[in-house]
Amino acid sequence: VTGTGRLKALVPSCKSMISKASGAKADEFFGHGDVISFGQHQLEVRSTPGHTDGCVTFVLNKGRMCFTGDAVLIRGCGRTDFQQGDAGMLYDGVHREIFSLPDNCILYPAHDYKGLTSSTVLEEKTLNPRLTKNKEEFVQIMNNLGLPYPKQIDKALPLNLVCGIQD
Repeated sequence: VTGTGRLKALVPSCKSMISKASGAKADEFFGHGDVISFGQHQLEVRSTPGHTDGCVTFVLNKGRMCFTGDAVLIRGCGRTDFQQGDAGMLYDGVHREIFSLPDNCILYPAHDYKGLTSSTVLEEKTLNPRLTKNKEEFVQIMNNLGLPYPKQIDKALPLNLVCGIQD
């Protein structure tokens, strides 16, 4: 569950931000093409739905690195079998918004289950066992992963939509 609500309680000036498409509560919302500036840096928001409707990729400083959330994981991608998932939409978004970045762009996923921390666009374009397939094959793979239903998802999702704050 997100810790945003707790962080905001500890640091009252902290503002939460989330994709408009997520349907979640936040102080501020962003959408595709928006630019978030901080210090000398800029994050371009690129919509990469498919894992969820609100998934985005943040591109730092015109492509030096990107933060892909669950759209692209190292040698994988986020599942598409629940919470607004759509394998075809994920494939299209990744190929249009992430694989169009420079090959040397460093890619940071939201998490990794094997202890890896980063990859590059080129590595994922050539080595990702799912996303190197054509769209039809990708959708077939994603629709047949047979993953178990996440144990805590029914508790976590509603809380994530309200910054983790329980009434």
